[in-house]
Amino acid sequence: MRSRDGNYSFSLRLLVSLLFTLSLNAQEYLISYRYVVKDAIIYNESLQVSKTMKKCNGDTYQPIILENNGSKNLKEIISKNDELFRNYIHKIGLNIKHNEITNNLQNSSTTILTLKTKCFKVDINDNFAKIALFK
Repeated sequence: MRSRDGNYSFSLRLLVSLLFTLSLNAQEYLISYRYVVKDAIIYNESLQVSKTMKKCNGDTYQPIILENNGSKNLKEIISKNDELFRNYIHKIGLNIKHNEITNNLQNSSTTILTLKTKCFKVDINDNFAKIALFK
């Protein structure tokens, strides 16, 4: 948009102030995730979310945007968009432990996927939640 004198500086200032405001509203959370697959069935799944006590340092990784229906609870938002969040953390990197046992010609396998506790920058809005990992 142009201002009355024909310059674009007004809209640029508005955009910069909007982005600055959005970054001020962002909070930092510690998130850890673990699920266990036993014989190709999800056996156990846990998601831990808590606010940080200290500031996280560094740049952020490419963010993910999850839909939100007005909730302010991050754990609830992630649970509603669990497949998108799982795909996101798979890209970040999970620790994988796999164990396979054969006993009396019967196979049994257990796989444990873990996202160790990491710091995330989270901006929760009425319509969406933007989550980005600190590198």
